[in-house]
Amino acid sequence: MTVVEPRLTLERRLLRERTVLIACDEVGRGALAGPVAVGAVAIDAPVARRRIPVGLRDSKLVPEPRRADVAARASSWVSAHAVGWASAAEIDAHGIMRALGTAAARAIAALRDDGVAVDEAIVLLDGNYDYIAPVAGAGLDVRVQVKADRDCASAAAASVIAKVARDAHMVVLHDEHPAYEWMHNKGYASPTHRAAIRERGLSPYHRSSWAIADAPTLF
Repeated sequence: MTVVEPRLTLERRLLRERTVLIACDEVGRGALAGPVAVGAVAIDAPVARRRIPVGLRDSKLVPEPRRADVAARASSWVSAHAVGWASAAEIDAHGIMRALGTAAARAIAALRDDGVAVDEAIVLLDGNYDYIAPVAGAGLDVRVQVKADRDCASAAAASVIAKVARDAHMVVLHDEHPAYEWMHNKGYASPTHRAAIRERGLSPYHRSSWAIADAPTLF
């Protein structure tokens, strides 16, 4: 499989329109347990002229033993970064798309608190659907881009930073509920995770609506 090297072509073009670009990407969307997380990074024109950190890729393309190191380099490269969260309970109550918007809005709010001029930014969102505006309002200039996490270095940085943060969170939750083996599966529907649900039922950190929907494979 050919690995696509992320570039800064789109970011440089968008930064001709605005002084700040915020790239967002989600992790944990398809898990049965744990929160969804959205990484957000801010860059400006000087950052977009720097060398892209060695090894930076979409988090799915970075081997797990190397992710923390790549995330650290990405964090140092960008102007600011944050991770926003939406809990399993919020996913059950409001649905995954609303939860993604909530997590993204929280990440962007954290960037604002860190001094990023959010109102002057373009928000580059991985995917083909703007889930941010319905939560954060129409004031943000959101541009969706399919495969941004693969092709755009800023979105790849947001992806790997969020992935490392969420994986670390799931390891902490594993210590509370080791039977589900979240240390290894990070809340996704592995055979051992499904077997533990069959034996023990759901924990408070499971997305109960998802587990019920997955009932034919679980039970």
